[in-house]
Amino acid sequence: MELLLKSEVEKLSEENKRLYKFIVKNEDLLAQQAETADQFRKLLVEKSPYILASYHFHIPFSKVFQLMNEIEAELNLRLEARCKQVKWIDMTDRFFKTSNGKSDKKVFLFLIQ
Repeated sequence: MELLLKSEVEKLSEENKRLYKFIVKNEDLLAQQAETADQFRKLLVEKSPYILASYHFHIPFSKVFQLMNEIEAELNLRLEARCKQVKWIDMTDRFFKTSNGKSDKKVFLFLIQ
């Protein structure tokens, strides 16, 4: 899914792509700093990626919020459509053989129709 998401993000307009990547990058940095979900939520309030984006891109906070909602809705629609076109095939048994026939690792191949 992450691969499909990255692919769809690259198809966004340049402006939307930069905004989306900026906010996601800053959210990821905060997530790395946090030790708990509660701490992450606090960091999101204290060091809001949306407020940072507002300053960075010189656009009002409300516009950042609106654009991100629109971008995420667009990405969700695109991902849904792509998932309907994808066929997942479990290839684990062809790549990992163990004495008991089970593997800790899973390998899936996906084909886009």
